[in-house]
Amino acid sequence: MARKISKPPTSKQCLPCAGTGEVSRTVRVGRKGRVVGRQTGFCLNCLGSGEIPADD
Repeated sequence: MARKISKPPTSKQCLPCAGTGEVSRTVRVGRKGRVVGRQTGFCLNCLGSGEIPADD
């Protein structure tokens, strides 16, 4: 009887962070909302891995 060989699960690149695992947000200060820079943090969609597990 032949055994069926399954392929390992493939993962896709996370769209919000483009596979880097980090996302940036603009930081605004003051009454007029002046832009002073960007703050980075890990992506909550992929939890910093950069890949989304395949749904099987």
